[in-house]
Amino acid sequence: MTTDTAVPVDVLSAESLAARGQNDLTKTLEFMSPSFNYPRTSSGPSSAGARSFTLRGLIPDQTLVLVNGQRRHASSIITFNNGAFRGSVPVDLNMIPLTAIKRVEILRDGAAAQYGSDAIAGVINLVLRDEPGGAHGSVQYGQTQRGTGKTFIATARQGFALGDGGFVTLSTEVRDRGDTNAAEIDPRFGRVTSTLGDPQSTDIQAAANAELPLKGGATMFGYLTLGRRESEMSPLFRAPTVFPAFYPNGFLPIVNLDLKDLGANIGVRGTLAGWNWELTDTFGYSKGDYGVSNTVNTSLGTNSPKAFYGGGARYRQNLVNLTVRRALDVMAGANLAAGVEHRFEAYELVSGEPGSYTLSGAQGFPGFHPPSPVDVDRTGRSAFIDAELSPIQGLNLGAAARFEDYSDFGDATTGKLTAFWRPAPLIALRAAVSTGIRAPSLQQQYFSTVTSQLNNGVLQNVGNFAVTDPVSVALGASPLRPEKSKNYSAGIVLTPGHGLTFSLDAFRIDINDRIAMTENLQGPQVAAILATNGVTNAAVARFFTNASDTRTQGWEATLRWDARLAQDTRLALTMGYGAFDTDPLRIRTNPVLPSIPLLGPTSIDAVADAQPRLKALVNAELSWRAWRFTADVTDFGSTSIPFGTGSMRMQGKTSVDLSAAWSVTKALTVTAGVINAGDTYPNRVPGEATGRPYSEFDPMGFNGREYFLRLTAEF
Repeated sequence: MTTDTAVPVDVLSAESLAARGQNDLTKTLEFMSPSFNYPRTSSGPSSAGARSFTLRGLIPDQTLVLVNGQRRHASSIITFNNGAFRGSVPVDLNMIPLTAIKRVEILRDGAAAQYGSDAIAGVINLVLRDEPGGAHGSVQYGQTQRGTGKTFIATARQGFALGDGGFVTLSTEVRDRGDTNAAEIDPRFGRVTSTLGDPQSTDIQAAANAELPLKGGATMFGYLTLGRRESEMSPLFRAPTVFPAFYPNGFLPIVNLDLKDLGANIGVRGTLAGWNWELTDTFGYSKGDYGVSNTVNTSLGTNSPKAFYGGGARYRQNLVNLTVRRALDVMAGANLAAGVEHRFEAYELVSGEPGSYTLSGAQGFPGFHPPSPVDVDRTGRSAFIDAELSPIQGLNLGAAARFEDYSDFGDATTGKLTAFWRPAPLIALRAAVSTGIRAPSLQQQYFSTVTSQLNNGVLQNVGNFAVTDPVSVALGASPLRPEKSKNYSAGIVLTPGHGLTFSLDAFRIDINDRIAMTENLQGPQVAAILATNGVTNAAVARFFTNASDTRTQGWEATLRWDARLAQDTRLALTMGYGAFDTDPLRIRTNPVLPSIPLLGPTSIDAVADAQPRLKALVNAELSWRAWRFTADVTDFGSTSIPFGTGSMRMQGKTSVDLSAAWSVTKALTVTAGVINAGDTYPNRVPGEATGRPYSEFDPMGFNGREYFLRLTAEF
């Protein structure tokens, strides 16, 4: 936790991250930050294969992710299935090896004027390791108490000196995790028919971070990240009546996602005429391909294959930045920064094999087959200025402004004002006000497919149509506008000494024109429009639209005490609490079919209440001689989950994680621990009659108690 910034910033060290037994970065952050949430969607092929995270109760798209201060690309996978954050386009943090990360910085405030589009809820910056020497290796094994979710993780890292004062740090990680399943006997068939838990997955990742001083005082730098994930998940069970010729006892389709990811950055920095300058080029690429097996296309009869290639998606991004900054000898000090950026994005949808989408399509995952080819791109240009001034010692004032111009929807200007005042050594006051935008993603504008979804309790094919598709236009779609936000925050920071710090911040975020996927639109009018446009494989339609205006407000408190209790004993204690409340201010009506709502009660609740309104945590780390003990207690507040044609509120639960590490030698450490020591599960969904007793909206997950053992070597 920083104590000298105008907005709250959490800083999590690599040592603290590695001390936990969670098997990926996103899970680790959920139990270390009260503002961070990570629901465990399991049945949606899109959301289970590339899971989303959120800050401050908003959606994944409204948090900007940086790596070494440079914008990270989004995933090619859009969350199109029913579940948490339907319609969002996540940044996949788990494509970067945890062992490559030096620290994680979480800025909890709007920052679009400084960093550009998406920074509405905040900014997460992953800082990579920069070590010119040393080696690290670890192996970890774990599983749930039920014997499922068997997990093997191996990591390696090596630093090398490069030139005169440079470095290159290489990191790699392999994670193999078996599936977990909390499904119970399906009372309809007298046996377990479904899966409910983490998908089976294998991740292979590598990262390199380097810096090389050049002659003349300039420095070249860059990084490279590579990742691949192969995951396997199951949608909903198909009854024996669906296709008894192949599956007389019913069947559970299996969807495979092969996700590849690349991120790269190269840059040069130096000094000229008193100005520090930096020129960078950052590239990102995400490629996802779907396959479905143990399935059938019922429209093809007994000639149908039982496995199909379902198509895929590609997304790439390239940014060129030039930034200059300098310190000014004005009053008690000042800083001035300015920069320009060029951004290119491209998105492509790849059709599946014909049998996967013909007529009713493959059960579980009808293949991608947009009515017209999707291979689109756009450019964006932006310029910013950021200034800080200290009129007197202890008072810092800041102002920033940014202009952005996109080739597809036009331009926007954002701004930010900040103030930080320390009237005495033990107290500081801070405040900020800003405006921001989130540009509609290419995925949201052009995604198009037919998927199998539960619709009012009935499994149906639902058509997801691009905003420009004639079906969408006939149903009331219009070109997407950028989301626009206004952020207000104020807080107090106390630093009484003796290792004790405390911060309390209140905030409000007003967002206009929030982009969402519509309700499932159906009925005689919708059927007529679908038929007129030749759509025969879907009776339900939906599309993306600027659906609502919302207000999110709340407060966050963090207390940290870091003290040496004895010569060989040290305690670090962090307590965090967050309260988040989102309320719709306006829900837009359908301009073409006003009798059909764009968002129904379930979708509205998913926007407003699908995440915990309250979250509290305690992280404790005790070091004593060769031992290190860690305890994490996380209490999740209540959430709203879909229930029937509406929703219901479910009370939250508390998770306790414990671990102990013993340094056998200076180089060798053994760590053992238990995750969810109380074997706590979410509340059961009342009346659930398919053997899936827990909601996928719950942030704690439903794996129950897990054990792990890790061996680490440092040289």
